[in-house]
Amino acid sequence: MQIQHNFSLKKYNTFGIEAKAKQFVAVHSTEELKQVLETHKGEAKFILGGGSNMLLTQDINALVIHVDIKGIKIIKEDDDHVWVESNAGEVWHEFVLWTIDQNFGGLENMSLIPGNVGTTPVQNIGAYGTEIKDTFVSCNAMNIATQEMRTFEKAECKFGYRESIFKQEVKDQYVITSVVFQLTKRNHKINTAYGDITKELEKNNIVTPTLKEVSNAVIAIRQSKLPDPKELGNSGSFFKNPIIPKALYEKAHAKFPDMPHYVVSETEVKVPAGWLIEQAGFKGKRFGDAGIHKNQALVLVNYGNATGQEILAVSRDIQATVLEKYGIAIEAEVNVI
Repeated sequence: MQIQHNFSLKKYNTFGIEAKAKQFVAVHSTEELKQVLETHKGEAKFILGGGSNMLLTQDINALVIHVDIKGIKIIKEDDDHVWVESNAGEVWHEFVLWTIDQNFGGLENMSLIPGNVGTTPVQNIGAYGTEIKDTFVSCNAMNIATQEMRTFEKAECKFGYRESIFKQEVKDQYVITSVVFQLTKRNHKINTAYGDITKELEKNNIVTPTLKEVSNAVIAIRQSKLPDPKELGNSGSFFKNPIIPKALYEKAHAKFPDMPHYVVSETEVKVPAGWLIEQAGFKGKRFGDAGIHKNQALVLVNYGNATGQEILAVSRDIQATVLEKYGIAIEAEVNVI
């Protein structure tokens, strides 16, 4: 392990923001992680995974520890299910493709989501009707202060919409080192309920899709709507879809009859943030090198040399405009650093 100083993080965040780390080290095992944490006790630390869910607005005056622990293994299996453990440094999309190649079902709808496996429980990532919590069994994590390992079972993680215990009670206290998923080996629960998937499959004349065909449909949809971070800096969906009281929705809907919604409960509905942003006139807009993607209003982009502060300013302008127009507050899904 080599600690580097004044290290550029441009290649380590999907927005492609130029920011410097005071110190930087990559760890490739739990032993290396433990050694670094022990050696640098009392010092400021910043844990970095795939860099896909953050906006760097400043240099990081700390030791940045890049978790690059690789490896996938089957823990146990029966006739119907398999329990797979993936280490935190595995690229999420590559792990999903690996599960599909093994004919293990459950993750196919989350194909092409950027980032690494270790950060997926933090956000309870999800797409097209599935979330991590649907297949999550547990995760192993190292306590940053004591270097003790702990297993977090599903119930302990308090998963919600893009929420978990790792964003709340134990935020910045643990480094997730591996995640265990329970996947199906047969009788897969193919989920094509989301309209876009159904349309994509119909376009290809697929009636009874395989896991691979669902994954391919999701990839095609995402590629048509979302820019590749390698070509255009972005962090996927920048905002959460707001969940609001039914009364607030009805008030806004009276003024804007076209406003779509999804029922969450008897008292709450979810409104698509992308629709709100697009109707507010931001889709495809550009402010210098910071902007909103032309195909998906939820995605903020870096056209080359935008700073994190410039992208943050655009996001705040969007939030203020949406709140003023609709009376609905939208929250960033991306972590602003």
